[in-house]
Amino acid sequence: MKKTLLAILVLGSIALPAIASATPPTPGPYISGFVGVTIPQTTDATSFDDFGNVFEDRIKFDPGLNIGGTAGFDFGAARFEGEISYKDLPIRSIRSGGVSDRVAEGSVDTTAFMANVFIDLHNASPITPYLGGGVGFAALHMNDTFSVTTDYYADDDQVVFAYQAGGGLEVALNRQLSLDLAYRYFGTSQASFINTEFEVATHNATLGLRLKF
Repeated sequence: MKKTLLAILVLGSIALPAIASATPPTPGPYISGFVGVTIPQTTDATSFDDFGNVFEDRIKFDPGLNIGGTAGFDFGAARFEGEISYKDLPIRSIRSGGVSDRVAEGSVDTTAFMANVFIDLHNASPITPYLGGGVGFAALHMNDTFSVTTDYYADDDQVVFAYQAGGGLEVALNRQLSLDLAYRYFGTSQASFINTEFEVATHNATLGLRLKF
């Protein structure tokens, strides 16, 4: 995560000399919307069958959709916002008992409600790097997960603690509208579903629009 944030700041620094005119920061309320990709990390899970047997699983995911929006207030140096986002985490394979099995159907739907704080690094250009993060909770929905030969996880819901950290670049188009290029590392506490337990951790890259009032 640190390397990714450093890369964002370096790219922003390289781009600054190419900007001919600057748009000064405009404090006030704002709303935003974003869309992008979520890349879930492989996670270790503990699962249980109907006979009380315990299994140590390793779950691998495919990239999925990340979409959401925010509403907040820009104080100039810092921004405080509320965020709602949805992430689709398709399950690719499950390794259990030393055998890896390709999943035919299964995913974890993640709806997060976050309170964020970001520090804006204003400069003499329309490109503003920023860093920050937030905490909140995530409503996780485990869809029925199975392969051609095995039923793994049953449909269930859990609400867990969630957190995120990251940064990005705000590119001002005018005094009200700006592009938002962002990276977030998102994680949750352990979710205990009907017959499995694991944590969610994802890397997220998004493109958004921010409108100030």
